Amino acid sequence: MDRYRVRPGTQVDLSAWDPSETAAFDGDKDDGKDALKDLNERLEELQELLWAEHKQRVLIVLQAMDAGGKDGTIRHVFEGVNPQGVRVANFKVPTRKEMAHDYLWRIHRQVPGDGEIVIFNRSHYEDVLVVRVDELVPPEVWGRRYRHINDFERMLTDEGTTIVKFYLHIDLEEQKERFEDRLDEKPWKFSFGDLEKRKQWADYAAAYQDVLAETSTQWAPWYVVPANRKWYRNLVIGSVLVETLEGLDMALPEPEAGLEDVVIE
Repeated sequence: MDRYRVRPGTQVDLSAWDPSETAAFDGDKDDGKDALKDLNERLEELQELLWAEHKQRVLIVLQAMDAGGKDGTIRHVFEGVNPQGVRVANFKVPTRKEMAHDYLWRIHRQVPGDGEIVIFNRSHYEDVLVVRVDELVPPEVWGRRYRHINDFERMLTDEGTTIVKFYLHIDLEEQKERFEDRLDEKPWKFSFGDLEKRKQWADYAAAYQDVLAETSTQWAPWYVVPANRKWYRNLVIGSVLVETLEGLDMALPEPEAGLEDVVIE
């Protein structure tokens, strides 16, 4: 999975990343779905261990173009995990109260506590994406936010949070097909605003390239995930998460002394 990790300090050209590739898996779609079931089971075990140990924290950031598959990723990759220790935070248009604070205030309130996995469905990166493309703030404002974000994530990792960030990479044709499916199957989920965002594809691609280049760090790496094929997207993300959790060197807490003598009558 390291092939999809963005190296710190490198420039990113998304046109050089094939959103349809499946090179890291030797098998077809059915094989991939079977492999994902194994990953789901292992992820469930590791999440239970994280919760039981209750010392470490994991933050997962999901970003994508519209129809990129964030909801589907959450539904399939985290199937079977204990909801007691996993939480999803969604970030929509800021409320009046949120707007009265700095842009990271609402983000910090949602970061994981001990034993938790928190999934950001969109995130603080909207404040260097949407605000840039829609020209909501001038370049000198959003431009300095890369540094703010890197410092914020470094503080979180220094305090015991492991951060993994995924950009779900689809192409323009795949988005078209997904929008068409959405219109047919889930029209309630479609809006005219989706069409306006689609017209801004090139601007968003440029903004994402800068985000990936400026904020993929040793302590909070970005992965560019080929996401045209949903089964492969899930497999890549599941694999990265299992590898990440296995690397935390977790252990179950020691039981209370004397439990070996307890008799339940």
